[in-house]
Amino acid sequence: MHTRLKNLNFSASFAELSTAFLSFVKPTALTHPASLVHFNPRVARLLGFEADIQHDADFLDLFSGAKVFDHMQPFAMLYAGHQFGHYVPQLGDGRAITLGEVSNHAQQTWEIQLKGSGLTPYSRDGDGRAVLRSTIREYLCSEAMHGLGIPTTHALCLAHSPDEVYREQIETAAVLTRVAPSHVRFGSFEVFFYRNQPEHIRTLADYVIDRHYPELRATANPYLALLESIVTRTAKLMAQWQCVGFAHGVMNTDNMSVLGLTLDYGPFGFMEAYDPDFICNHSDYQGRYAFRQQPRIGLWNLTCLAQALTPLIDVDNAKAALEAYQPQYSDAYHQGMLAKLGLATLSEDAVDLLNRLLTLMQDSRADYTRTFRLLSRVSMHDTAPETEVRDLFIDRRNFDTWLNDYRAELRRQDVTDAQRQAKMNRCNPKYVLRNYMAQIAIDKATRENDYSEIDRLIHLLQSPCDEHPDLAHYAEPPPDWAENIQVSCSS
Repeated sequence: MHTRLKNLNFSASFAELSTAFLSFVKPTALTHPASLVHFNPRVARLLGFEADIQHDADFLDLFSGAKVFDHMQPFAMLYAGHQFGHYVPQLGDGRAITLGEVSNHAQQTWEIQLKGSGLTPYSRDGDGRAVLRSTIREYLCSEAMHGLGIPTTHALCLAHSPDEVYREQIETAAVLTRVAPSHVRFGSFEVFFYRNQPEHIRTLADYVIDRHYPELRATANPYLALLESIVTRTAKLMAQWQCVGFAHGVMNTDNMSVLGLTLDYGPFGFMEAYDPDFICNHSDYQGRYAFRQQPRIGLWNLTCLAQALTPLIDVDNAKAALEAYQPQYSDAYHQGMLAKLGLATLSEDAVDLLNRLLTLMQDSRADYTRTFRLLSRVSMHDTAPETEVRDLFIDRRNFDTWLNDYRAELRRQDVTDAQRQAKMNRCNPKYVLRNYMAQIAIDKATRENDYSEIDRLIHLLQSPCDEHPDLAHYAEPPPDWAENIQVSCSS
């Protein structure tokens, strides 16, 4: 077999900062040899790897944490963060170790990180491991988010070992290979603010700007421009989450990316019955991270970041940067939601239509994904009820009134039904990663060592707006047993 991985140039720009920002630590090999559960060719291409790299002699050993090459400098990152609103002074990568960076043919640099690869100095009372159940969920959801066009970390592969790991019960270990341009978080800055180490805040800000926002060097105040850029990216990310009905579950500041990526998939959930108060995390007893709260929490987290940057930025300028969040979020959200309705012009009438529909959906607990997908079938000229979408609503009379107004709004546009339907179907997925779908994949993997469902779902979720007639059952309402699925911070 080939040994191409050994010859790759693994750099480590973050490791060049100093040990104030990280700890050098090698992965701990699993006791039992790992097997490859799944390999993602799309992400391999992203990294510049050849399609058959999974057959390299070193592939499984490297990406299960069994070996590192002599020229590599693996490390765990230090950070702190506000968890459920309370500051925790030191967190860090407790079960993730960064192997280094690789560059692809487009000169894009990608950081490669092993999640579940053993103890680090930041593991606290943890074991440094991940379990197959939660790792399958992150593997699938990072691909689902990419398929929806939402910025996210990616997953190259998933390895599994029979090593026992205790969470709420005995489970088996897994290692996820996660990649992103950077894994720097809001909490990466917070730790140095609360330690009163402004020199480290400046060093980290310079690193993020030079590596990921180089265009900001030409601005009058690059540090302020950095905050403004992160505000903009976060506002757009929150809008995208809301538009697809995605709930993250644990929006702590240590789970927020300075690049505006969806980071750290734990107890996430795609909303099914429309409920603005939807809580996907069974551990979120107060509903801090309920679906409707996500945009507000996005701003709250940005405020924590802005505070951490005040050694570099005037407080009034930082406040002004934060004030841009709400209009940016609102604009991105309304543009996205009106596109889901096939409406091209942002107007008071269009926003009113949207809000009335959401109220009807909430009253009827209409399925979020199905409702918007089925609305594309509505004809602007046909006065007959659109039966399939109408059947999602309990109050048919009020829905019919709304539908007549919706058709009238559609007729004001210079577009045919076919053109509008095509546009709506490009932004309204037919498929999302419902919890029961992930659970089926988990059950097959953990009970039968059958990983075929993972492959099937990856194929589906890479193009969730396509019809996939052979997989159409995944677009149907979830089975009754799905109501009993609970996910928590251990998920």
